[in-house]
Amino acid sequence: MRRIAGLLVAPLLLLSAVACGSDDKASDSASSKNGVPAITAGAKVGEKPTLSKGKGDPPKELKTEVISEGDGAKLKNGDAIQVNYLGQSWDSDKPFDNSFDRKQPFDLTLGAGMVIQGWDKGLVGQKVGSRVELVIPPELGYGEQGQGDIKPNATLVFVVDILKATQIPATAKGTEVAQDNIDLPKVGVKTDGKAPTVTIPKGDPPKKLVSNYVLESDGEVVKESDSVVVNYVGMIWKGAKEFDNTYSTGKTQTFPLSQVTLKGLKTGLIDKKVGSRVLLVIPPDQAFGDQQQQAIPKNSTLVFAVDILAKV
Repeated sequence: MRRIAGLLVAPLLLLSAVACGSDDKASDSASSKNGVPAITAGAKVGEKPTLSKGKGDPPKELKTEVISEGDGAKLKNGDAIQVNYLGQSWDSDKPFDNSFDRKQPFDLTLGAGMVIQGWDKGLVGQKVGSRVELVIPPELGYGEQGQGDIKPNATLVFVVDILKATQIPATAKGTEVAQDNIDLPKVGVKTDGKAPTVTIPKGDPPKKLVSNYVLESDGEVVKESDSVVVNYVGMIWKGAKEFDNTYSTGKTQTFPLSQVTLKGLKTGLIDKKVGSRVLLVIPPDQAFGDQQQQAIPKNSTLVFAVDILAKV
């Protein structure tokens, strides 16, 4: 099964699809500090940094340098975290991307494979509130293929401000809500951290969006401005064929709702409560319409069972 999550959200950086970034240039005359390129301006947490070009040969191993240590909790795999960052290649004086200019922090689930390995490995154990500098060798970055403006076998340098972190529960929990409409799919209510069952009826799908609680928690209400951490099963109504399942990978997905391009998914999650399990039935005009997407035929009605685990 191919991952479909990338089709649901408009790409920003995601550290797997790098956009051409800033025109800012770092000073090439500044010396390195502790084996990492020096920050020549904007050294404080929250300020956009300027990095010098790396000097000499880059380190062959991943290096994490704490520029300023925060006093928050240490990051663990599975945490939903929010960061600001600036990245450039070791031998370059021009950043290839940064979130400071966008004024939009980047959300991810640590250790979930949403980003290059150097991030997942280099940020574990660092404290919330810290500024760290990562020097990432090619095998933990984009390797031999490169990416966009990043050359093959490039060593990458990132300055990362760790803004906040949220511990993610294993499953949704809440009060069971009656599923008494025989014309709608039935979603399992077990809370063992495994994918819930989804049984789709034989009849025709509804023409309008369905967004119903399966388990209703007493958590905060999700707003369009939130990023949500979810587990989900995605199915095609016709033939009851599963096309995606985050539970099977053991890795949650983090969606900034403002960037979700699948209209029915975005609309269906807004105003639902964190901690809940939700059934979504998304008609074609709020899904992919007359466009085939990977294993999803055109004009498909989609069915999602979504655990809203957290918001960041």
